[in-house]
Amino acid sequence: MTISDPHLSMGPGARVDLLMIADMVEPGSRVLDVGCGDGALLKLLAEAKGVDARGIELSRDGVANCVTRGLAVIQGDADTDLVDYPDDSFDYVILSQTIQATRNPRRVLEQMLRVGRRAIVSFPNFGHWRVRRDLLMKGRMPVTENLPDAWYDTPNIHFCTINDFHELVKEIGAVTERARALNASGQLLRLDAPWWFWNVFGEQAVFLLKRK
Repeated sequence: MTISDPHLSMGPGARVDLLMIADMVEPGSRVLDVGCGDGALLKLLAEAKGVDARGIELSRDGVANCVTRGLAVIQGDADTDLVDYPDDSFDYVILSQTIQATRNPRRVLEQMLRVGRRAIVSFPNFGHWRVRRDLLMKGRMPVTENLPDAWYDTPNIHFCTINDFHELVKEIGAVTERARALNASGQLLRLDAPWWFWNVFGEQAVFLLKRK
């Protein structure tokens, strides 16, 4: 994977999509990370990009871990709590590997683009060829690195493909400024490849969006 900022590094085993997201954020920006987990992305953005980094996280343990690390994180739910933020509160609102776990993905995305001047979303691609193979050959819901939970134990309730998300962006009247698809090895797929190619061979995707 190639990123434009040589200062971005999270060490071995780091989530590649977080580096890709951080590369899309301008230094010194105001950032809200929705569903920030353990705060890894917030910490990276604060240290490498000097951003005003804030987060909301559903789990109490996640919030406690973030606060222990000195991060400005409060407990909140993407589905219900974004409405409390004024318009244009942030330059970027980020949702990484979480949109498929929200109850109303369209509403969440619309709120992100109201609260932030731009939105960045990463998600696992349910249209990847390995997922299709497992459904076709095994007749079972797939378990992969990016979809690691069994069907009965997964937090994901709205699986989507890259094509699905691309269509949703158009439906809500947003603009895709940048999009990247990553294969199973974390390598970028060709930027000039058609959507169907990304939809088949991309294991995950990252979108940078703005309002029209």
